[in-house]
Amino acid sequence: MKKPIDATDLLILKAGEDSDFRERLLGNTKSTIEQEFGVTLAQGQEIHVHEETDGATHLVLPPRSKRTEEEREAARTGAASLEFLRKTMYDPAPPIRPPLEPASTGLRSVSSETLAEAARESIRRGLVFVESTLDGNGAWHCIRFNVADPDIPRHFERPAFVSALCVLALDSCDEARARAICAATRTHLVNTMEYPGLWRYYRHLPQDLDSTSLCSLVLASHPWILLGRNVPRILANRDEEGRFLTWALAEDEPDVVSTFRIEADPVVNANVIAYLGDHPETRDAKEWLEALVTLGSLDDSSKWYPDTVAIYYAITRAMIRVRPALDQLRPVLADRILSLRDDKGEFGNILQTAQAVSALYNVGSLDRIDAKREAERFMGLQRHDGSWPELLAFGDQLLKWGVVGQIGHGSEAVTSAFCIEALESLIEALKA
Repeated sequence: MKKPIDATDLLILKAGEDSDFRERLLGNTKSTIEQEFGVTLAQGQEIHVHEETDGATHLVLPPRSKRTEEEREAARTGAASLEFLRKTMYDPAPPIRPPLEPASTGLRSVSSETLAEAARESIRRGLVFVESTLDGNGAWHCIRFNVADPDIPRHFERPAFVSALCVLALDSCDEARARAICAATRTHLVNTMEYPGLWRYYRHLPQDLDSTSLCSLVLASHPWILLGRNVPRILANRDEEGRFLTWALAEDEPDVVSTFRIEADPVVNANVIAYLGDHPETRDAKEWLEALVTLGSLDDSSKWYPDTVAIYYAITRAMIRVRPALDQLRPVLADRILSLRDDKGEFGNILQTAQAVSALYNVGSLDRIDAKREAERFMGLQRHDGSWPELLAFGDQLLKWGVVGQIGHGSEAVTSAFCIEALESLIEALKA
């Protein structure tokens, strides 16, 4: 069924019109909601329905903050402090390991079935590596570095955004280890969620719609997300053209991101549409994305994502989640993605290639590339420990900020998640 944008209102409306449904909702809340929306709610989550009368009124209090008053105040007053920023990170990260030189595996000459089996083994090795990088809470790590100056210290970070981004990439993998990784990460995302279902990248930054939409996609079965508790806050964060803005500033929150940084980003909008679905409230943002793609205006349109292929990847991810909306973009998206290849027929580095492969799979055009060649390339660049190289995955790349502004984020684990997703698509193509 089409994802409701006002699930709570729909339940209340139906309970008012259907007395049998009302009794089931009151008596067996969880199973009734699961049946109504065709979902399975997360285990351990309780949902209580209270029926008001003229003699009994219910006041529902939001949950207590997960942070102490001192921590909240530190986040507010330490917004401009590098020392506070360092406290949001972990020990300095090790120097970047250079990627392997492209190596021939000799597998292109074997049968497609044999190559698919080798790719499956490559995925399993990649999952072992990814699992080894997770912390005890199921959080994925990323590395914050300066693109312009490699001498500036590199730091580990574990924002919820990175965990959600990578788990969505692993969503296509049915390996038991992948399922276990995703389950652990979902627990981590629940623990980092702020009422009524919002997330932030760093503690001292405002909540943002990029983190919130990706985390909400991962936690689709959590009652706050299923019932759309965070939807009013998201819908309130649109500009006059109906596009979704990146930062979600609370009324009493210090403006630590100046107004020119509150912008409409195509990837952020694609991610919000993927979460909210195709509704009148998302139509303006959808039409804006359609125009950007159709006119070929995506180059340099994103502040946070360095490569056009990353933007196409996000749009195709939204496309497959909100069908049939955006379906008319399939042919032009395929052509645009294929046009990114260089004179050697390559999409760039292995992370760019992974996103291009997955995007082509999403639009149903993977048959337009050489699946054998691409699968061999992924396996030829995988290290013995199962990892793929650390590469720039996202970050603020505006040159007007100079060295200070050119902050990048990426890690071997992040690249590996996207490579695993791409290999899953290639295996399906090889077996076709």
